[in-house]
Amino acid sequence: MTLLCVPYWTDTKNAYLRVRRCAQARAIENECYVAISGSVGNLPKVENMDIQYSQSAIFTPSDFAFPHDAIAAEATPNTEMTLMVDLDLDLLKELRQKGSVRNLKSRRRELYEVLWKPDLAPDGG
Repeated sequence: MTLLCVPYWTDTKNAYLRVRRCAQARAIENECYVAISGSVGNLPKVENMDIQYSQSAIFTPSDFAFPHDAIAAEATPNTEMTLMVDLDLDLLKELRQKGSVRNLKSRRRELYEVLWKPDLAPDGG
């Protein structure tokens, strides 16, 4: 995975911060970019949509080739705006091969395995 997109809807800043911190962790753990985007403002005639809080952002892995705070860009909090960012996918390749921490390369495959159980698949097969 190179880019994980996380759409969300939150009504308070603390709910938004929960989404943000989890997204930042995914960028670091999975050595990928993570883009978060939610709704801002209000929809007064729509039930349960009267208040919204958001701040769109793009997070990066945390290593030397990336921004020191692992944030590629972020919008103004709770403001409707477009966020555009150029992401260098080659930096992810380099990180995965030569980074100071290589999560994907350091997996201990002898400790676990992933098995597909077809009988548990939603379609039965």
